[in-house]
Amino acid sequence: MSDLSTKYLGLTLKSPLLASASPLSESLDNIKRLEDHGLAAVVLPSLFEEQLDLESMSLDADLSRGSESFPESAHFFPELQTYNLGPDGYLELIRHAKESVRIPVIASLNGCSAGGWLLYARLMEEAGADAIELNIYSIATDPAVSGTEIEQGYLALVRHLKHSLRIPLAVKLSPFFSAPANMAVRLDEARADAIVLFNRFYQPDFDIEQLEITPSLTLSRPEELLLRLHWTAILYGRVRADLGITGGVHSARDVVKSILAGAQVAFTSSALLRNGVQHAAHILTEVNRWLDEHEYKSVQQMCGSMSHGAVADPSAFERGNYMKVLSSYTLRANAFND
Repeated sequence: MSDLSTKYLGLTLKSPLLASASPLSESLDNIKRLEDHGLAAVVLPSLFEEQLDLESMSLDADLSRGSESFPESAHFFPELQTYNLGPDGYLELIRHAKESVRIPVIASLNGCSAGGWLLYARLMEEAGADAIELNIYSIATDPAVSGTEIEQGYLALVRHLKHSLRIPLAVKLSPFFSAPANMAVRLDEARADAIVLFNRFYQPDFDIEQLEITPSLTLSRPEELLLRLHWTAILYGRVRADLGITGGVHSARDVVKSILAGAQVAFTSSALLRNGVQHAAHILTEVNRWLDEHEYKSVQQMCGSMSHGAVADPSAFERGNYMKVLSSYTLRANAFND
């Protein structure tokens, strides 16, 4: 049997399959089930910057007042005082999880500004979190703010956290940067311990009958993995930080592809929400079978073997392959039938 162990964030993990932040990891019972079914580590649901603002600055009334008068209306957020467990309950979940499971527990912060809420990163560390995942998710709607300003703010935030923490820090990125490779390299220079590609961009929908804007959330699909594979393969070997893939990981083949591209780990949640937590054990069994059939002794042996720097034709990741992709589609015979 092949060795499925890998290293991520300085942690030795029994396999490359991790549970990403989702409702599955917001209770102690569920975290135990995730461990029982083979997940090598678990990321807790994100603690949002807005939640910490409400607790430390009493902004609830201010956010609600006039909420119908601006596009980013407050009702698009969940009830922030009750979303997941709130700041104090979140710290308790970390403590109880660390007492109850042997797998690493990774806390998650969702924010984009350097404020007093960074204190909670240290509190997460004190509560026993093995690492923190910073989920940088913001929507830049102000035309006066440039991309350069936004990127500098992210980098300052990472440097601030790294200065404050002793535990490792992973940064979960959006795919919507003009130069993702450059941003990843600068995050690496800011000493991020891992870069996770990519968070998912949740967008509101339009209710054309009630003329309202409504929240919309769908589970990920396997085809979303392709974008993650592309950039992971490009970044592998160019950054010191570990690489992780999240979004579109639904099967053993998806995990294998992620590792071949250069990821140390692959995160999943939608597949478990859709198929049940027991699906993780099936994925790992099939990953082991694939490694044996292809004569790999370990996950680490195959990591990055299909990355940009390892394949015979790296143009497959570049513009040179664009026309080839377009020409690869064959029209069906009935495509032009009326």
